[in-house]
Amino acid sequence: MDIRFELYKTFYYVAKELSFSKAAEALFISQSAVSQAIKALEEALDCKLFNRHTKRVKLTKEGKVLFNHVEQALNFLKRGEDSISSMKDLTQGELWIGASDTICKYYLIPHLEKFHKLYPGIKIKITSRTSPVCMDLLIKGNIDLAVVNIPEGFVDKNLKIHGVKNIQDKFIVGKKYRALAQRELTLRELSQYPILMLEKNSTTRKFFNDYLLNNDVKLEPEIELSSIELMVELTKIGLGVSFAVEEVVREDLINEELYEIKVKEAIPSRSMAILTNVTIPDSHAATKFIEVIEAN
Repeated sequence: MDIRFELYKTFYYVAKELSFSKAAEALFISQSAVSQAIKALEEALDCKLFNRHTKRVKLTKEGKVLFNHVEQALNFLKRGEDSISSMKDLTQGELWIGASDTICKYYLIPHLEKFHKLYPGIKIKITSRTSPVCMDLLIKGNIDLAVVNIPEGFVDKNLKIHGVKNIQDKFIVGKKYRALAQRELTLRELSQYPILMLEKNSTTRKFFNDYLLNNDVKLEPEIELSSIELMVELTKIGLGVSFAVEEVVREDLINEELYEIKVKEAIPSRSMAILTNVTIPDSHAATKFIEVIEAN
């Protein structure tokens, strides 16, 4: 099926704006030309892509499916254009990074600072999402690289691992439960206390659940949160026991605002890694940013 690229481009803008007139403005063409392009595409695909209403349009089921593919294709093309642009000695260009708030705060900031000093003309754009979402965005071509937590033995044919840093999790409590830090506990003993944990779709939660499963222990958190910083603060005021990465709580442990609980069942270390999409050439900016991280 040979369909002109311009038809898909017009479809993308109509689907994005849900308006023929706004799509025409964005493309600098007439509304009539937009309508003709959509009609031609619908005839070529032999299906209806939009439900027309008085002022706005809505995507049909087929239209939604097509939009997902067209959006990904246009993102890939945009990445290609950016790669060419950024080859000009990195005096201009963009670097799209996907990472969680926690990874940005406790790991990426010094690397971002150094990279910006070296290449001030590169615009840095950070999409803050959970590690699984960042990997999905990377596969779709929406970002240049992702810095994420990965499970042991992680393999994905679409993703390349550039650098790995081992991280260690700990059980922590505030002053209310600091007596628990004076002796080694089993997970079953720990299960008698209120547990604070990140939400189920987080990589840390999945790692925690696997750790419990491997030790044949069932433990249901009483409080679930989307923010590790909030979880730590609630732990400090005595709401229960938390499970957090050592880097996040190191200063609080040193200042004795938090206390580590030793458990008999060893907590395995896990990894944080830089990932890129193997199907898309790395932009020059992404390559240099990875070099900055690996050099440190």
